Amino acid sequence: MVNFSVDEIRALMDKRTNIRNMSVIAHVDHGKSTLTDSLVSKAGIIASAKAGDARYTDTRQDEQDRGITIKSTAISMFFEMAEEDLADVKQKTEGAGFLINLIDSPGHVDFSSEVTAALRVTDGALVVVDTIEGVCVQTETVLRQALGERIKPVVVINKVDRALLELQLTKEDLYQTFSRTIESVNVVIATYLDKSLGDVQVYPEKGTVAFGSGLHGWAFTLRQFANRYAKKFGVDKEKMMGRLWGENYFNPKTKKWTNKGTDTDGKSLERAFNTFVLDPIFRLFDAIMNFKKEETAKMLEKLEITLKSDEKDLEGKALLKTVMKKFLPAGDALLEMIVIHLPSPVTAQKYRFDTLYEGPLDDECAIGIRDCDPTGPLMLYVSKMVPTSDKGRFYAFGRVFSGTVRAGLKVRIQGPNYVPGKKDDMFLKSIQRVVLMMGRYVESIEDCPAGNIIGLVGIDQFLLKSGTITTSETAHNLKVMKFSVSPVVQVAVEVKNANDLPKLVEGLKRLSKSDPCVLCYTSESGEHIVAGAGELHLEICLKDLEEDHAGVPIKTGDPVVQLRETVQAESSIVALSKSPNKHNRIFMKAAPMQEELARDIETGKVSPKDDFKARARILAEEYGWDVTDARKIWCFGPDVSGANLLVDTTKGVQYLNEIKDSCIAAFQWATKEGCLAEENMRAIRFNILDVVLHADAIHRGGGQIIPTCRRVCYAAMLTANPGVMEPVFLVEIQCPESAMGGIYGVLNRRRGHVFAEEQRPGTPLYNVKAYLPIMESFGFTADLRAGTGGQAFPQSVFDHWQIMSGSPLEAGKLQDMIQGVRKRKGLTPEIPPLDRYYDKL
Repeated sequence: MVNFSVDEIRALMDKRTNIRNMSVIAHVDHGKSTLTDSLVSKAGIIASAKAGDARYTDTRQDEQDRGITIKSTAISMFFEMAEEDLADVKQKTEGAGFLINLIDSPGHVDFSSEVTAALRVTDGALVVVDTIEGVCVQTETVLRQALGERIKPVVVINKVDRALLELQLTKEDLYQTFSRTIESVNVVIATYLDKSLGDVQVYPEKGTVAFGSGLHGWAFTLRQFANRYAKKFGVDKEKMMGRLWGENYFNPKTKKWTNKGTDTDGKSLERAFNTFVLDPIFRLFDAIMNFKKEETAKMLEKLEITLKSDEKDLEGKALLKTVMKKFLPAGDALLEMIVIHLPSPVTAQKYRFDTLYEGPLDDECAIGIRDCDPTGPLMLYVSKMVPTSDKGRFYAFGRVFSGTVRAGLKVRIQGPNYVPGKKDDMFLKSIQRVVLMMGRYVESIEDCPAGNIIGLVGIDQFLLKSGTITTSETAHNLKVMKFSVSPVVQVAVEVKNANDLPKLVEGLKRLSKSDPCVLCYTSESGEHIVAGAGELHLEICLKDLEEDHAGVPIKTGDPVVQLRETVQAESSIVALSKSPNKHNRIFMKAAPMQEELARDIETGKVSPKDDFKARARILAEEYGWDVTDARKIWCFGPDVSGANLLVDTTKGVQYLNEIKDSCIAAFQWATKEGCLAEENMRAIRFNILDVVLHADAIHRGGGQIIPTCRRVCYAAMLTANPGVMEPVFLVEIQCPESAMGGIYGVLNRRRGHVFAEEQRPGTPLYNVKAYLPIMESFGFTADLRAGTGGQAFPQSVFDHWQIMSGSPLEAGKLQDMIQGVRKRKGLTPEIPPLDRYYDKL
């Protein structure tokens, strides 16, 4: 029976100190949804017998069928804490009732944009790590994203039952496994930590790590064991917690604690964690799994566990599950860790507000966000759109950072491109309804104050994917989210029946709303393109498009991969182009840019928004640029932030500033559509060497300068040994040693190469890391499973761009490929010759 009502939740929403907004994040298949079940069952939403199998937060049918989470799901739950636990909460609290807004997010790397959207609206993260597999590539990615958003992590080491039942580890081996995993997590945290968060590394002795099994519904923290022993031995609980981890040993003869592993006679002592924590668990497992009936009965009596009449006949795993659930209920351990160690919105917004808000940090909106003030101006960030049961309509799902949102309130809806003071990308509308997201269903409520996660009805037509909703006329936007994946894999879609075209167009609009990372657009050649982060992501998007959003049968073309055009040397000659009226000339050279610099521009480390003096200093010190050149960067391109630079290296040219805007426009155009195959350019630095302009302003307008500057960019590129870059996946594969040969075979056939392989200590598994060109990645998973008898599991994420061998200007494989791309785009197959862009003096 659900042990709370919507009114109770609404009452708690006003107690901002008693709210916890948190996401569950982890690598794929480490047990997030299964673990979430134990919290959902503690709240009384599902029966405790079902917890672990129900996967309540997997709301879609295909999630249940595939056994993976695809969309993140939010659920609000009410819990009462025991009086003695409240004393340990270091933040201010009111009363014993707590509201936990939990978002269960997907672990598959293709859906990590869903994780970003979940992290933006939460303050804490429950990081789930598999005991056996340890910290994997996606664990690191989601932790990095969390720390970038200033989110505090706590860790659950899951699937401990497998270590006991399948691997049959000894107590000391299990302790070492835990210790290694926690160390790996802390290394990741230390690497990506934001200084303003303070120390957020996790320590079992501080209660920020739990150990357990989501499937069997049990988990514990050292705090729970310390509680039991503190009462029994009459010692201080804090002291006891510190002794239950690390190099602490209890000598039963002398009844004294020591930090040496041997006693005075040289006999080895057992570590305290093994004696006091693991021993009772191991003995229970042993007695139940080996059918020692009397021993089991004795232990149950000692632990004060009473079985119901129907549970007394159980044996083996079923009995083990029941007993462990009663001995160490997972819901209690997780709840205590969340409430005690994760921050409330009041605490978190104090250190998060400056990374969230784009405007000045002393205006009313920033102060409202900082203080999490329900009476301040409304500031609400919509992080994603959730499809409703009503076709084509969406709930705007987001978080109230300041103010109170209520039905009928007139608000300003500001899209990601809104600029304060302008009217673009801004709508004034009333909110129809405010709803509470409850996993598989929603509940309407009157209003919702700051610090809560909420769904809004009636504003989905005015926002594409995300945006800011506010009541203040001077409000700036809340910062746009940064995704760790980008849509690199594309397919063209068309309808089987021509009459259904309008439905497809409408369906594509809805699809791009429903997923934070999917890109739907119409290419120049008139194809409808859907771009996703990987093969699985695309498959799910196309399935949704066909079944839900468009509702008509669809056929898809071959997958298409984006390329980048680049140069591999400095231009061999100075490129020159004359304007159509022959009165203006631009001289230019192109040169390759360092790969590190291109990557830093793409990740935002070097950005056009930086102060130009500071940027020039970084370019001079780290990349060896000339300081005067570095100060005269005109712009980044394409899209004002890409990894190409236009640099003014001229000396004393008259009227130069008048043509600057025209040159920038031409440069953006040229870098967006290169001359080889109209793909984006990357990692090219264009130096303007000299400009000769007509004295009369009327002869050097945009119509004369823009085409000239664009042609000279192309000429400079064609004389600089042009090349083509392709995107490359980093693939992490887990497999037993016997499957290694199959992996190498599959990778070699697909131009991939392994660059690291290491055995996971204490397990028979190997971790293999390899690079694989995205072009070759289609069908890779199926191929790999076939080649290794289903023993290898790959995870691929976009890693870097690499230059393809060969020259596009000479006959060969690369030229054939470029001609194929040009044909697909409806261009002439031949690459344009140099004399189309280069003018002789």
